[in-house]
Amino acid sequence: MGRPREFSDRAVVDAAMEVFWEKGYEATSTQDLCERTGLGRGSLYNAFGSKHRLYEEAIRRYAETRAEAQLAMLAEPGSVRARLRDLMLGVIDADMADPGRRGCLALNAATESSGRTEAVAGLVRRQFTDLEQALQRLVEIGQSTGELSADRPPRQVARAFQSAYYGLRVLAKVTDDRDALLDVVEGAVAAL
Repeated sequence: MGRPREFSDRAVVDAAMEVFWEKGYEATSTQDLCERTGLGRGSLYNAFGSKHRLYEEAIRRYAETRAEAQLAMLAEPGSVRARLRDLMLGVIDADMADPGRRGCLALNAATESSGRTEAVAGLVRRQFTDLEQALQRLVEIGQSTGELSADRPPRQVARAFQSAYYGLRVLAKVTDDRDALLDVVEGAVAAL
């Protein structure tokens, strides 16, 4: 019988997620992962198989923590416009408070070609689809109550809002102009 693990997989994945989020897949070395997780190379590879497998786990963990928290916020009671505005304001606050301006790990993974495999693309697609569906449900609610105009299909409205949301995440990585980011929010909400 092998020796039992003396570490938590979740803690290791959380630590790895932070490294990948800060540096990206390609720039993250095995040494970076060992230093941040506190594991030696052998333990790291015995537990996860490869750097890429750990990257996939990190993206899954991001979905379980960050993305799920946003979906939960969208499901809270309140006006549709307020919830959508709050979603965007929340990411402005988080992104601007982050000294590394990491943005969204899923969006980063979608745009970094070196780590993108079909498995990674599938994980990212799932997060994007989950957000689109949550936004569509909100738009449907807003249209049915008269809070939002019903002149466009809910999916189209949701996708346009999602595009503004992800654009906001990219802009927040490179600008200190909060007013410019707030203009994106107000424009996206007004277009509903």
